[in-house]
Amino acid sequence: MSASESNSSSPTADACATSTADDEPDASPTTGATFDPSVEQRAVPEDAPLDHPHLYFNRELSTVDFNWRVLHQALDDRVPLLERVFFTAITANNLDEFFRKRVGGLKRQVAAGVTTPPPDGRSPSKQLALIRDAVVPLYNRLTAFWSDTLVPQLRREAGVHILNYESLTASQREVVDDHFQENIFPVLTPLAVDPGHPFPFLSNLSLSLAITLHNPARDTDQFARVKVPSNRDRWVPLPEPDHYVPLEQVIAHNLQDLFRGMEVTGAYPFRVTRNAEIRRDEEEADDLLKMISEELRERRFARVVRLEVDPSMPPDVRDLLSSELDLRPADLYETNSILGHADCMPLAGLDKPAHTFSSWEPVVPPRLRREGDPTTLVRRGKTADYPNIFAAIRESDLLVHHPYGSFQASVQRFVEEAAEDPQVLAIKQTLYRTSENSPIVGALVNAAEKGKQVAVLVEVKARFDEANNIEWGRKLEESGVHVAYGLVGLKTHAKVTLVIRREDGEPRTYCHIGTGNYNPKTARQYTDIGLFTCNEDIGYDVTNLFHYLTGYAPEQHYRELLVAPQNMRRQFEALIQREIDHATSGGTGRIVVKMNQLNDEGIIEELYRASQEGVEIDLIVRGHCRLRPRLENYSENIRVISILGRFLEHTRIFYFGNDGDDEVYLGSADWMSRNLNDRVEAIVEVKTPTHKKRLRTLLNRALTDRRSAWDLHADGRYVQRTPTAPNEATGFQEQLMVAAQARTV
Repeated sequence: MSASESNSSSPTADACATSTADDEPDASPTTGATFDPSVEQRAVPEDAPLDHPHLYFNRELSTVDFNWRVLHQALDDRVPLLERVFFTAITANNLDEFFRKRVGGLKRQVAAGVTTPPPDGRSPSKQLALIRDAVVPLYNRLTAFWSDTLVPQLRREAGVHILNYESLTASQREVVDDHFQENIFPVLTPLAVDPGHPFPFLSNLSLSLAITLHNPARDTDQFARVKVPSNRDRWVPLPEPDHYVPLEQVIAHNLQDLFRGMEVTGAYPFRVTRNAEIRRDEEEADDLLKMISEELRERRFARVVRLEVDPSMPPDVRDLLSSELDLRPADLYETNSILGHADCMPLAGLDKPAHTFSSWEPVVPPRLRREGDPTTLVRRGKTADYPNIFAAIRESDLLVHHPYGSFQASVQRFVEEAAEDPQVLAIKQTLYRTSENSPIVGALVNAAEKGKQVAVLVEVKARFDEANNIEWGRKLEESGVHVAYGLVGLKTHAKVTLVIRREDGEPRTYCHIGTGNYNPKTARQYTDIGLFTCNEDIGYDVTNLFHYLTGYAPEQHYRELLVAPQNMRRQFEALIQREIDHATSGGTGRIVVKMNQLNDEGIIEELYRASQEGVEIDLIVRGHCRLRPRLENYSENIRVISILGRFLEHTRIFYFGNDGDDEVYLGSADWMSRNLNDRVEAIVEVKTPTHKKRLRTLLNRALTDRRSAWDLHADGRYVQRTPTAPNEATGFQEQLMVAAQARTV
């Protein structure tokens, strides 16, 4: 089910102007399934309070619809072929995570008898039923698209052949059978299931073969399981270039070597997904690090929440698996092609430039350019003349936007220069996620070894990165870094770095506050923005923030920063109220916010109230959104769009018009309950006029995009915009790439 495109909104002249994206499109299909339209399109009673369930979309269904938009990137033939493979793999990976976290959490609620509904009023069991109805069409479209469209297209256009074992020639079979004997056979462990052999443990996201056997000597039937080894390439190469066959098929056609003396009567692929939403009681934990380590072990053995099977699997085999795994029929998903499409990611990385996005090399920010930097402006002789990055920041605040601007030449350089600079006394940083062989971690280790005071908050509760972060923390500790592992009851999600430097005999603070993780790898794939400053008040605040994170100082006061959970919600509510006051007193109320998700009921109520009072509101929300826009008498002044492209949109920007004296903020928090209540977050106001103008322009480009933007309607439909003129065919991200290359300040 793909999305059609519609004529949509009138473009605005400036981000602080009012968007007029109110034209309703002609009837057309949507990106997602029309799940339970009688509920999703339910009317709001007259004079309903702002917390009425009909005013809220369901978070889980909104997340499913987000994954339809991701899949649409694969379905869209304007996207290069290998990138379409990439988005197929990403959609599958997102679904895996959705089942692990969201479905797993709802199943735990049902088992625990939880009856408290979310803002939309649906019980956990009702949500699970709706999720099933919503996911099946998405899952079927994904799996069919791979086999029916992408595989033939890869063969025709890119010369990449994904073959079935049955279609191989005799010589090709000989090659892969030899590969099996030499590389696969020794690592396989066939596990029989009978009274003497209990049903084996199935690891999360593992691909297996359910084997049915006949013993001719005893005339009995038996069952066995063979795990497809995850430490072997899923795609077995053939002698011909770019010819592959799936590993599970190679194993399936060589099973006789594993079960000598038995007749193999069937081999059926299946895959399991386990719950990752484990109960955690941090208040009772004596050792947070030990608790997380135990949780990781517990997660390995958590309940299975989804079983994916091949259509050829007989009913008795399905029943056996479902019974042993304690699953209901609704937990079973039948694929139209291979299982585990996330494993297609290596194919997206094949060296075929004609079938990928044109290469992009992040530009060195103008004020950080030096002779030898490979940028157009440097080749023209326009280089900055600062002895170090601290001198550039002293001149004025520095705004960086990745991956348009280089992370390596800005954020990474900031930490690396701080480590080497003899005038630097201390470095403090939050690490939520980082990369393997991280140069950031290397710089922090280097700084500690040089005798600088280095303190790092390593958040060991970062979902699915717990083990990596524990390992990073230990490595840092062994180098003399002061490591804290998070706060009890709170995740530390703030993206901040503090450098204390001796200047003129006095310590001076330099700060980086951003929207993204200190991860050089994702900095080339995610869009994130950050501010470098040596502002004294901000330095004071960040210093106090680290005192709060590493010591016992919960009652901190902040001059400039919005910090969750201390003051962020209160200050955002005050900013929204100020726009209401302007609108009701004859002025102009204007709010534009760009974020990843929106689900906090309190903030949504404030936005509804602002809309009712005439404040014009535009929300750019990449992922799920509980707010229902364009509802008469409630949100008719609120518009919501979602933008997807080659990079993952991750920036968080908050614009408040303030009747002409506008304010712009950036930072780590979405308007989600978890961000405002249960995480340590940091947001900072951007005050430099040129930087404010740049962020206004960025927001305006997003609001007027007609290539990659989707409009959210009151009934839950997302409809993709259509370019109406050649100059509108360039998408939001492509515009920012051009702007980065042209930027001189």
